[in-house]
Amino acid sequence: MPPAAPRVALVTGSARGLGLAVARHLQARGEHVHVVWRSESEAARALRDEFGARAHRADLLEARQAETLVQAVLAAEGRLDHAVHAVGEYVSGPLEKTSAADLRRMLASNVESAFAFLGAVRPALRAARGRAVFFGTSGLDGLRARRETAAYAAAKSALLVLVKSWAVEEAPHGVTVNLVSPGHVPHAHAHPDTLDEQRLARIPLGRPGRPEDVARAVAFLCSDDAAYTTGTELLVSGGWML
Repeated sequence: MPPAAPRVALVTGSARGLGLAVARHLQARGEHVHVVWRSESEAARALRDEFGARAHRADLLEARQAETLVQAVLAAEGRLDHAVHAVGEYVSGPLEKTSAADLRRMLASNVESAFAFLGAVRPALRAARGRAVFFGTSGLDGLRARRETAAYAAAKSALLVLVKSWAVEEAPHGVTVNLVSPGHVPHAHAHPDTLDEQRLARIPLGRPGRPEDVARAVAFLCSDDAAYTTGTELLVSGGWML
């Protein structure tokens, strides 16, 4: 029998950091990976050099741009199997020093962009009985209080509710929807909070995460091994905030 066609993945937020690690990991295992950047930068230029015609520019806060992006992927590949949304800005600081603009930015970047993205990829994922994976943050269970990251965690908590709700809605169509929640994963573009040595020393497994730890978790949720897994938050945190 002829070999199966490579699966097709779309990874947003992939110009750098964890999104780029996921894109490279999926590509290394043989998938046709399409990547996305929002703003022109040296990282975006490098993305075009590495992924060629599978590199796209789009602002995923704009529903029309998200739909145009998906149509470009379908025009090139004819299908879309995996949609990974690694978009989400971060803000740190107590609530009394957090502005309303900061809160709106967290909700827009982490929640509204995910809503627009899922709306754009839904028909293609249903056609392929595919996988959608979104990015959360460790410690969402129990809606615990936050001293420094309340606005960010509030946005990610809202996203978790959407993920679970999407999982229920998409299950009859064979589509799985899950959340991967990293802990502290230092990398070249990480926020200084992630590099705090005192915090890193409190991680139960004794080390910070690595981008490849997160990439492997996402790859699992996109694999046939996770075909019966949906509406799940997969922690990749070394036990942080347990």
